[in-house]
Amino acid sequence: MNDKANILIVDDEEVVRLSQLRTLAEADCRAEAAWNGTEALEAMERHPYDVVLLDLRMPGPDGMSVLKTIKERWPESEVVIITGYPSIETAKEAVKLGAYNYLAKPVSPDEVVKVANGAMMKKRWSLHTDHTGPA
Repeated sequence: MNDKANILIVDDEEVVRLSQLRTLAEADCRAEAAWNGTEALEAMERHPYDVVLLDLRMPGPDGMSVLKTIKERWPESEVVIITGYPSIETAKEAVKLGAYNYLAKPVSPDEVVKVANGAMMKKRWSLHTDHTGPA
């Protein structure tokens, strides 16, 4: 990525957070982690992230409610749902709420980098087209 992407990893499993932090650091991204929905929203308040990698099941507000809040308050941030409990219903709901993508765990390091790059490209494209107006 050209400009370093700011990515927030939200997962209650420490091994997942650490793995994704390491993977994204190696891909030259700035990444931070939160262990639950409350911590994630507090982090967004301090500094809205470009991309949020978000688990669905965790203590406090679940991933869907966090996704909804992020898209309402920081619509320019892209959110990727990464869950160990995938279902068609939650995938549809996530997309309806504005998620960029929806992945089932386990997710390989290459997939993490690929989805983060894709989300960042979408954000940059959206910001570019918002500023330049219709073609």
